[in-house]
Amino acid sequence: MSVEIADLRKEYTLNGLDRSDVLADPFAQFRQWFEAALGAGIPEPNAMHLATVGENGRPSGRIVLIKEVDGRGFVFYTNYESDKGQDLAANPVASLTFFYPELERQIRVEGVVEKVTPEESDIYFGSRPRGSQIGAWVSRQSTVIQSRDELTNRQNELEAQFDGKPVPRPPHWGGYRVVPDSIEFWQGRPSRLHDRIRYRLVDGAWVIERVSP
Repeated sequence: MSVEIADLRKEYTLNGLDRSDVLADPFAQFRQWFEAALGAGIPEPNAMHLATVGENGRPSGRIVLIKEVDGRGFVFYTNYESDKGQDLAANPVASLTFFYPELERQIRVEGVVEKVTPEESDIYFGSRPRGSQIGAWVSRQSTVIQSRDELTNRQNELEAQFDGKPVPRPPHWGGYRVVPDSIEFWQGRPSRLHDRIRYRLVDGAWVIERVSP
């Protein structure tokens, strides 16, 4: 029996979230929820939806992996020449969304975007598996290719080229840091009356406020 999309719904009943439940530092609060997601065995809790806006004003989204979070912001790595890289060159702002359905939680981050330093990108690139390092050279991300053979042939060429040598970081590959001015923690509640606690940066200080669902 088929199910109508409009009939799909879930009632959220696990927890509530009050202003008194959250920490003063939104990054510490993020780490707390991230650790809870890890402890719950959620697959890839570091996966997030990254939304950017192109020069044409059209939004675009995709799933990427967060690689670092500290008091400066949220860091991910990619090809600077990709669609998202082109978007960020034109409009250096982005939003991130983490969704943990098993915990009935969502985290939304908004802010400006900057490139991390070349040194930071070098350090992270050096920590990647060798296959991923070569893959960063192989893929001209977001460009049209005729077949997978193009990737395979290029991969074989580069594996031979770098045989017995360290793989350097491609100049077109590196990190971005989303420097937030808004971070929202969402906890599902019954009847769609969800709890939303938002941190908003005002004159260099974080203001914590409850937002209507």
